[in-house]
Amino acid sequence: MNPTRRKFLASTAATPALALTGGAGLAQTPTKNPRIAEENSKTGTTDWQLTRVRVNEGKYRTSLIEGYVSHQSIKAGETLDFFVSTKPERDFTIDLYRLGYYGGKGGRHMKQLGPFSGKAQPVPEMKPENRLRECQWKASTSLKIPEDWVSGVYVGKLTTISENESDPYWQSYVIFVVRDDREADVIFQTSDNTAQAYNRWPENESLYTDPRGAHAPGVAVSFDRPHGLYCQIYENPLSVGSGEFLLWEFPLCYWLEKEGYDVTYLANVDMLEPGSIERGKVFLSVAHDEYWDARQYSRMKSAIEGGLNVLWLCGNSVFIDSPFTASSSGQPNRILTRRGCFGDLRQDETENYGHLFDALKSTAPDERKIMGVRSVVPFNGGGDWTCRKADHWIFEGTGMKNGDSIPGLVGWEHHGEPDPDLEGLEVLAEGKVWAGGVREGKYTSVIFPGPKENFVFNASTVFWNMGLSTPPGHWAPYSHYSRPHGPDERVQRITKNLLNRAIHGGE
Repeated sequence: MNPTRRKFLASTAATPALALTGGAGLAQTPTKNPRIAEENSKTGTTDWQLTRVRVNEGKYRTSLIEGYVSHQSIKAGETLDFFVSTKPERDFTIDLYRLGYYGGKGGRHMKQLGPFSGKAQPVPEMKPENRLRECQWKASTSLKIPEDWVSGVYVGKLTTISENESDPYWQSYVIFVVRDDREADVIFQTSDNTAQAYNRWPENESLYTDPRGAHAPGVAVSFDRPHGLYCQIYENPLSVGSGEFLLWEFPLCYWLEKEGYDVTYLANVDMLEPGSIERGKVFLSVAHDEYWDARQYSRMKSAIEGGLNVLWLCGNSVFIDSPFTASSSGQPNRILTRRGCFGDLRQDETENYGHLFDALKSTAPDERKIMGVRSVVPFNGGGDWTCRKADHWIFEGTGMKNGDSIPGLVGWEHHGEPDPDLEGLEVLAEGKVWAGGVREGKYTSVIFPGPKENFVFNASTVFWNMGLSTPPGHWAPYSHYSRPHGPDERVQRITKNLLNRAIHGGE
């Protein structure tokens, strides 16, 4: 064992967890980024939320007003195209908001575009060889991103203009990331690949609806299409056009900016760029980060070896090997194709899951090498997050003892099966989940040291961020007869301890 790993392991046996009211411990004041603090001091509004939403074609689509944008992420000074369709034809506006804390409002109005004349744009035919639906709509308008727009997740609220007082207006979203290249304490990566993989727009065309089965290889989805209504867990109308961000990721964004952390944002695809994540002190994979290009894996493995700290605040992540390819027009990285899975096949539960693995073969490295644990069968379920190593520094200030649980925090998907070959890996929390409410499974949350006094933590649950905050418009999930309880001081303190150790080295 090298000296760095000895130092890491020695530091884990700190002191018994302190009560929530006692001791400053590890949860110090975060490094303040003047830009983030200044941005969140500006006037916020709750008007970023959709008010009138109607799914009017099939189960997932609103053709009344819908759209998409030309890039998953974009820098200040670059031009973003907006593609909008209205049926019937209506004039419309686009109100752009940056999402954050903003005094508890959750967003700030940045700009209104329009009004524009809307028209119905064509639904593309499905390609039989890969079930791809790829829109080639005409741009409705374009915007050069202003230089003073701070990195973050932005939504465009699309709103039809009524022709008379008796004619109702309708709304939906487009969503994108404004990124930058600066060094930052915290790199927040959105899980937009997964949101597109589950997107069933326009009829039922996600990566899970192939007649051959839910995990058939060779199927593809395009970012050149609107996001339909989210099709799992709950039918939150705010998901129309916004993918999964507002459901699973926004509680972390809201909390980080409330606490004043120095955070910058990027999309999955941005990991392909050299230096994209290495410029941070800690990288966050958020909530449901299932679909990765193998090049993302390589970037992450190299970054950990170089000293990057990583918090996997997620479940079912780095599971599907899904390479990016160019659109039919030649724009890079606009199509995702399911090729296979990361790592060897999981411990099989033949009766319920064996048929999945007939098609879903391993095509990429073992994700445990960068996460410590991985997706296991049953893939989903609900349970309590139960402390197993109370004397570890992540529990300092929480008051938790071995066997204490945070109710409902595990779900609806999780990680387990720790890598037996990872030196220094420690189990922090573990327990049972019940898929379908009755089929027993197991999750395991771990931490392990990197080679340069860095560390990797895996919360092993999609629901982790539900314990941090409840932003405006957020609904608590309910799946497999289990639900999280919302913000919890213990989850907040654990997260602060982790971020402080990553940013300040535990000083």
